[in-house]
Amino acid sequence: MDRTNLSVAIASTEFRNFFNLTNAQRGDLSSAFFWSYAFLQIPAGALADRYGVKVPLAVGFLLWSVVSALTGWTDLLWQVFLLRVLLGIFEAIITPGGMRWMRFNIDEKHRGLAVGLFFAGAKLGPAIGTQASVYLLQTYGWREMFIILGFGSLVWLIPWWFMVKNDDRAIETAQIKASGTAAVPFADVFKTPAIYGILIGTFAYNYFNYFCLTWLPAYFVDHWKMNLNQMGWFTAFSFSGMAFVAIAAGLVADKMIARGMDPISVRKGFTIAGLAVASTELLGVMSGSQDVAVIFSVISLSGLGLATANYWALTQSLMPGAAIGRITGVQNFASNLSGIVAPILTGRLVAMTGSYEAPMQAVAALLIAGILAYVFLVKKSLAPRAGAATV
Repeated sequence: MDRTNLSVAIASTEFRNFFNLTNAQRGDLSSAFFWSYAFLQIPAGALADRYGVKVPLAVGFLLWSVVSALTGWTDLLWQVFLLRVLLGIFEAIITPGGMRWMRFNIDEKHRGLAVGLFFAGAKLGPAIGTQASVYLLQTYGWREMFIILGFGSLVWLIPWWFMVKNDDRAIETAQIKASGTAAVPFADVFKTPAIYGILIGTFAYNYFNYFCLTWLPAYFVDHWKMNLNQMGWFTAFSFSGMAFVAIAAGLVADKMIARGMDPISVRKGFTIAGLAVASTELLGVMSGSQDVAVIFSVISLSGLGLATANYWALTQSLMPGAAIGRITGVQNFASNLSGIVAPILTGRLVAMTGSYEAPMQAVAALLIAGILAYVFLVKKSLAPRAGAATV
């Protein structure tokens, strides 16, 4: 929700006129979050590995919520840009921390569902957040929208602090001791082709994800001339479909694995299928029909949900060990590097061509590259030795 509220703001005339935003500036502003978020993934993962998940995540959540709320008091464009950079700094802990916690608290046969639920939150956030942002913006204004969403989300800290155990480091120590296997140096992970296939595929997946997260509202408003209410509903449908498919795909993959199927083959198959269905988004903008475009927006984002849980769980299956926070940080760096590129490139392609067709073609090309990376590089034979601890 803290990422999506800006996407709604830059689609509104009130916010754009207040800051005199050009299309290029809209892209730059949308990318600001990802500059800090992407480059802090590995340090955030190291922080989670060193101190555990509970306390760093609580502190990060407190700070990013306050920073999001402060956007409501800005008067200059550089202030908004700075606050988005700070938002990325404090939010960097969420994925390395969450994936680390699941690595040490969820069995392999249940991990697809767990990861699916975790990342469904990142899809339901835009779905609910878009609707909430539109309502708050239209009812109170863009300033109040940022303030209410930012401070209101702090209620999450209550259940997190009282319900979550701070035990992942103790579990990690016990697992390493029980395994009796030699440790694989963290640097050796990068001597295997599988990690590069994972990074390419992750970049491709999230290029489309972040294109939709930052530009889908503007695409509906600018290209298809929807009003804010229509845009809010169609954006919500698209991300909701992705969330529900992510949960279902994680659950189905878990059941297939529980019946004896190979975890890597199952999760790899779901990942490739998700990237393939996502590439159909291009058909919508090429059709010239608003109805067809909306249908493919829902289909493509929902289809991407096939990969959501499984491509993250696949990484944990191929590269287990105590450094999962850092390994996840590396993967999430690739993920959010696309968050830098997608909004900037989209903004400039729209400015150059006056259309969203070129940005959609870029999305499709990257998704195809991601499919090829998973097919040829992400294999057990090309990964670090499974079952070894990583230091």
